[in-house]
Amino acid sequence: MSTAFDKPNPLQRIAPIFQGFDGPLVLAVLLLAGLGLITMYSVGFDHGTRFTTHGRNMLLAAGVLFLVAQVPPQRLLAVAVPMYVLGVLLLLGVELFGIEKKGAQRWLNMGVVIQPSELLKIAMPLMLAWWFQRREGQLKSLDFAVAGLLLAVPAVLILKQPDLGTTLLVVASGLFVIFFAGLSWKLIIPPMLVGAVGIIVLIVMEPQWCAPDVDWKVLREYQRQRVCTLLDPSKDPLGKGFHIIQGMIAIGSGGVWGKGFMQGTQTHLEFIPERTTDFIYAAFSEEFGLMGVLGLMAIFIFLVVRGLMIALEAPTLFSRLLAGALTLNIFVYAFVNMGMVSGILPVVGVPLPFVSYGGTAMITLGVGLGMLMSIAKSKRLMQS
Repeated sequence: MSTAFDKPNPLQRIAPIFQGFDGPLVLAVLLLAGLGLITMYSVGFDHGTRFTTHGRNMLLAAGVLFLVAQVPPQRLLAVAVPMYVLGVLLLLGVELFGIEKKGAQRWLNMGVVIQPSELLKIAMPLMLAWWFQRREGQLKSLDFAVAGLLLAVPAVLILKQPDLGTTLLVVASGLFVIFFAGLSWKLIIPPMLVGAVGIIVLIVMEPQWCAPDVDWKVLREYQRQRVCTLLDPSKDPLGKGFHIIQGMIAIGSGGVWGKGFMQGTQTHLEFIPERTTDFIYAAFSEEFGLMGVLGLMAIFIFLVVRGLMIALEAPTLFSRLLAGALTLNIFVYAFVNMGMVSGILPVVGVPLPFVSYGGTAMITLGVGLGMLMSIAKSKRLMQS
């Protein structure tokens, strides 16, 4: 017979920590992590410690996810402005004192070398969600203009490094918050139409626009080459077009069922460049085929749908905006990576979430998912 003075056992003591975790979201992440480990074992087989390090990065990201999930959304709201200000100051530090590697100045030495732009992938949606929460019930056009300015400052600093891939992800995370906050379709449709017309004109005028003596002004030469290579990779099949051509060959050679685990010839004969990082999707497609790709896409879709459901059920405007942006960030990661490897988007250096090798990106994903889990927990605990 138990009494009020009985001491709880260790399991009872730690149970509240796990209470409220969203099961479907955890399942989706575990499935993606499992596929990532399987794929990394194959593609990293000739890369020494890549598989071991990838597993370590996953465990570290899981620990970060677990810790961030314990932080209630109210605390996340409180750190939004300091995190954003810190991120912008660090970007200014990169502009003034940054380390340059391979023509890009993206890193800052602060005892340890860091890449501040990664912080903005989290700080940007946090900051804009804080702003719209503060303006809830009294939103005006000026508030959206201020949000656009808050987004533009770090985006311009990151683009100058130059880092087009990270700029795309930071801008996307901010635009998602602005869209969910209620931006009018009258302001959304015109830029989309202009962009669509621009793409059509670029495709039609490709011989003229991609001539060697043409300067695009707004893009650096290597960025211009990436776009032109996307339009016609066969112009430089052993140079700029090599990545795209080999990626498409690997995807096509996988067929319906794939060549089998560790049987990918394009992968293991090292025709696929960056096969453990940006182009791991090509290696996955070769070994697991169309069925494997459809399964991978289904998991990503499930994760995105579940994340949007969490956003819809969130108790505050801040939580809804943040959850929606973080969820669609994962969609952008996956869409851009699959698109660039498949030859429908320029190569911009965006990893495939939970599958590609990379410690910084994995930690960033862990923080984002931890915040999403925190929002899901807050809703469940309020209902219980």
